Amino acid sequence: MFKNQLEHIDHLDALIEALDAEIKERMRPFEDELERLDTIPGVGRHTAEYILAEIGPDMTQFPSAAHLCSWAGLAPGNNESAGKRKSGKTRKGNQKLRSTLVEAARAAARSKQTYLSSQYHRIAARRGTNRAAVAVAYSILTIVYHLLKKKQTYIELGPHYYEERKRHQVARQAIRKLETLGFKVMVEPSNQTA
Repeated sequence: MFKNQLEHIDHLDALIEALDAEIKERMRPFEDELERLDTIPGVGRHTAEYILAEIGPDMTQFPSAAHLCSWAGLAPGNNESAGKRKSGKTRKGNQKLRSTLVEAARAAARSKQTYLSSQYHRIAARRGTNRAAVAVAYSILTIVYHLLKKKQTYIELGPHYYEERKRHQVARQAIRKLETLGFKVMVEPSNQTA
């Protein structure tokens, strides 16, 4: 019985190798796109292959990145009645692509010193880990759209990109926080900021 199980495992390993070879052969024409997508944090070779298999390399079928994200089921819902916002649950879309992108988002969250990681942790602190994963998945799919449409390589913005963009807002929040703790704050710009 043990011998039969080992033979079955060997047979399954052979099938997996044959399928991997078939996938590699069919993905050969899309090698440039795969290498481009592989540079995104959280997106590995298999994830890039899956994304390309689901959406294809031609982005002209989607008018914008938001349309692609909506098709994949990553766009937040909009349920408002009488001025009250109700559930913002995402709509149904391509569930396999969505779950692959959420998995990639969780992998990106574990990476160090990246924009996607800092985005995940910033949103998770306010909204929870699941919503943060969906938001980062949305960002990853938006990046995929632009990389494939413009045929550019991924440029890492860095973990402090958001704070640098919102420098004044961050400074006001820090001052307000210190004042609520009982400190008197006098702000003086340093010579290094420009």
